[in-house]
Amino acid sequence: MAKCEICSKDMLFGLAVSHSNRKTNRAWKPNVRKVKVIENGTAKSVNICTRCLRSKKVTRAV
Repeated sequence: MAKCEICSKDMLFGLAVSHSNRKTNRAWKPNVRKVKVIENGTAKSVNICTRCLRSKKVTRAV
C-alpha cells in the first residue's frame, strides 16, 4: 500500500454512489512517487506524495 514517508498520507476509504443511489466500496489512493532524496548527506530512495515534492519538503538527489 502506498504511503508518503514525509506526511504519512495514506489511502482513504468511502462509498461510490451511482445515479440510482447504489453504494459500493471504493478507495482514494494518494499520488505517491518513488524519488531519490538527500537525507543526512546520503542519497536515499523514498516514497513521497506529489504535494510534498511540490512544496519542497525534501531535497532531491540529482
